[in-house]
Amino acid sequence: MAETCRKVASVDPVWDRIRDEAEEAIRNEPLMGGLVHACILHHKTLANALSYRFAAKLYSNEMSMVILREIAAEAYADAPELIDAARADVVAVFERDPACYRLLQPILFFKGYQAIQAYRIGHWLWTRGKVDLAYFIQMRVSEIFGVDIHPAARIGKGVMIDHAHSIVIGETAVVGDNVSMLHSVTLGGTGKEKEDRHPKIGDGVLIGAGAKVLGNIRVGECSRIAAGSVVLKDVPPFSTVAGIPARIVGESGCEQPSVSMNQMFPGQE
Repeated sequence: MAETCRKVASVDPVWDRIRDEAEEAIRNEPLMGGLVHACILHHKTLANALSYRFAAKLYSNEMSMVILREIAAEAYADAPELIDAARADVVAVFERDPACYRLLQPILFFKGYQAIQAYRIGHWLWTRGKVDLAYFIQMRVSEIFGVDIHPAARIGKGVMIDHAHSIVIGETAVVGDNVSMLHSVTLGGTGKEKEDRHPKIGDGVLIGAGAKVLGNIRVGECSRIAAGSVVLKDVPPFSTVAGIPARIVGESGCEQPSVSMNQMFPGQE
């Protein structure tokens, strides 16, 4: 009866499903019980679980787990939109990554998801004027996950960073909603100027592995950047670019490239 009441009363079906998957994971593999209880089942809300995971992954001799958990809890209490984004991100990974079979996986195992949630807390610190703490979070995320996102960068929700190794996103970069990118993507500058110098990525964009998008340029909504491309000029919406330097090779092929994850050129499907 209590279990039924918990499900009916829930206002967070995503969190309910994660908890159900956690219980199933323990039934299937009892040796995972300690990890799953510590990260998921011990917590009443997604915010509490993410605060714990953030602290457990990033603490060091220089910053204790207790302090990091308090920072995360304060961020989530002050800015509930961070949890909305985290919820959208985990659903995005589940829906777009064929290697993701459960909502539980990104929270426990996927460094792309964990890194972007840590970035979001660092960005919250940055916007509150806590610059040095934000830089500390950036440093630890880079050290632990191999993902280097400046805390001043602005990133939307529903974002998937697949595999995530060697991701670099610069200080003045902007990434829209529902964007997907693969490993070794760089959103970088082209010199040492201090002003606005990084790319602006529109909603629904798909960025292939190893792509480099450089300078204060705009990548239009629902466009595709082929793997290994070097993009130095604006990209029109709903188009596909490829090459070094990148050029337009066709339309994007669908309304939501970041969701379909189709990386074939037009005419190759």
